[in-house]
Amino acid sequence: MIRSGEGHHATPEFQPTVQIINIKSVGNRSTGSDRYRLILSDGEHFCNGMLTTQLNGLIHSNEITQDCLVRIKEYMINKIQNRMLTIVMKMDVIGPYTDGRIGQPMDVDKSMAMGNVPSTKNVAPTAQPIYGRPNNVPSNVPSNVPSNVPSSSNPYGNSSTSMSPSKSSNPYGNARSSMYNNNSPVSSSAPIVRSNGATGVPITPIAQLNMYQNRWTIKARVTCKSDVRTWSNARGEGSLFSAELLDSSGEDIKCTFFKEGVDKFFDVLEENAVYTFSGGRLKVANQQYNTCKSNYEITFDANAEVHRATDQGEIQAQIYDFVKIAAVEQMEENKIVDLLAVVKSVGDVVQLVSKKSGKELTKCDLGLVDDSGTEINCTIWGEKAQEAPTKFAGQPVTAFRRVRLSDYGGKSCSLTQASAGGQVMPDIPEAQALMQWWNQNKGQASRSITARSGGKLDSFPDRKTVQTIKTEHLGLNNPDKPDFLTFKATLTFIKKDKEGGAWYTACAQSEEPCKNRYKVTQTTDGNWFCDKCQGTFPNTVRRWIFSATTSDDTSTTWVSFFNEQAEILLGNNITADQVYKETQGEEGDQDKYDSYFAKVNYTDWIFKCRVKQENMGDETRIKSSVVTMAPVDYAAESRALLEAIANF
Repeated sequence: MIRSGEGHHATPEFQPTVQIINIKSVGNRSTGSDRYRLILSDGEHFCNGMLTTQLNGLIHSNEITQDCLVRIKEYMINKIQNRMLTIVMKMDVIGPYTDGRIGQPMDVDKSMAMGNVPSTKNVAPTAQPIYGRPNNVPSNVPSNVPSNVPSSSNPYGNSSTSMSPSKSSNPYGNARSSMYNNNSPVSSSAPIVRSNGATGVPITPIAQLNMYQNRWTIKARVTCKSDVRTWSNARGEGSLFSAELLDSSGEDIKCTFFKEGVDKFFDVLEENAVYTFSGGRLKVANQQYNTCKSNYEITFDANAEVHRATDQGEIQAQIYDFVKIAAVEQMEENKIVDLLAVVKSVGDVVQLVSKKSGKELTKCDLGLVDDSGTEINCTIWGEKAQEAPTKFAGQPVTAFRRVRLSDYGGKSCSLTQASAGGQVMPDIPEAQALMQWWNQNKGQASRSITARSGGKLDSFPDRKTVQTIKTEHLGLNNPDKPDFLTFKATLTFIKKDKEGGAWYTACAQSEEPCKNRYKVTQTTDGNWFCDKCQGTFPNTVRRWIFSATTSDDTSTTWVSFFNEQAEILLGNNITADQVYKETQGEEGDQDKYDSYFAKVNYTDWIFKCRVKQENMGDETRIKSSVVTMAPVDYAAESRALLEAIANF
């Protein structure tokens, strides 16, 4: 017998075909805690079984019914009150069996008690099929039950009386009575157990963990560790932190430490160090927040045992699956990816208050670029945000593991708890190649897929029309607070022909306080003076600013475009400086200048606008400014429209 909690069989040589002769619910399906007890029969003996909750759907969908035939592919044997319980973890449904119960099976536990199931202690473990067709099995058993098995009265193999591997008196076949005999050796399909060096502690691989194990010890590397977070609800309050553990099998698992476990272990665990872990409780992973390979996650409290282990190099430091930033643009929101990028820019560390919790949060925005020539904004939160300006100084190549994608302001991303803050200059060939590319191309412009100053576009049901600006008096409801709306419209006219071009001259200082935003004036000696920083510079940076009319089937309105939105509109992040150099030289090229705007006229967009009342001299007017925009995805629009019609 396999000892309780040691593991499950998963070998192709031993996949028994059995009949389910009884199904009983032993849980509350309304609460989602339903469990199903089975009685499994091979025609001569039957035993008790239990389905894992992952297989409940087979019963809910009526794929598994009483008397049907199944092939068990993975299972585990537990002994409960001196009775065998087979935990079925994976199975194939062969089909219904309409002629009732096959044979007159006996209780295998009673047979063992009576000595009818002999020990195979001295039998060499060999791989024997378990499906042999007994004489009393009708011939109408489905044909997909294997036919190349012994046609003896023993459904488990040879019926001979010899104790040799080929002629055994064991009615359950060579070595397969180890399922039922506590003295038999564990077969080759038993779980892998390794010794932890000099300590002699059995090590269970993460891949072998399951819900029915009571005791286990894993040896793993801490690949990342979150900050400590606090929680409070009706049941009380406390603190927690999470970590991700990777072992030598390449499998990783998420673990969470609660309350006293936080005080005991937070300062003990170091990222990239190797430890042994035991005394935790397994539960099914929440895939919405867990991106590890394991189907389970672990919770630890103060009773857990964590010991520093010798790092013998058998566990990798980290595993990455990089994607290019250019490919991110087409991926769906909330997808988790690994990025290898140059940290091109580091924003300010800012404090803000969460609208949901009212708590103060710390964040820092990074500008990431890779050799696809594409740039994306990445947000870091908490303590890692405070460390960002120092950690990412000097534009290093950094590997970011498991960042979460967002559609906020175009396409952006943020570091999850599993991201570990990014690994600067990882010792991998891809990092060296990217640094070489950056050294050769750092002066070239990149295409950003993040609208840096924008917000998230409203969903289809929340959109407004252009006429809403007037009918709902947007911008007039609160003079101190702007209104926002999202609408779909066509760009019908661009006011681009102002003197000097559709831009303004901005300060060349890229750092605080100006950051290339504040307007400068040209002095008599040809330099540029900035009132904000009181600096004088030999050159300037031109930034887009122009207005345009947008129309839908209800009305027309003027909207203002500023630099980031204009670059999105004109495509390929075309800068004002670039157009100035190409079209405003000694001879000038008006046709080329006009062509940049002509190609986007009469195109369809989804705009999110800020609507605010402004005073211009003695005149008060309503000004609408584009904060976020995206070209119309006609396929997505059609699907959203059909869904809206269906819900009407």
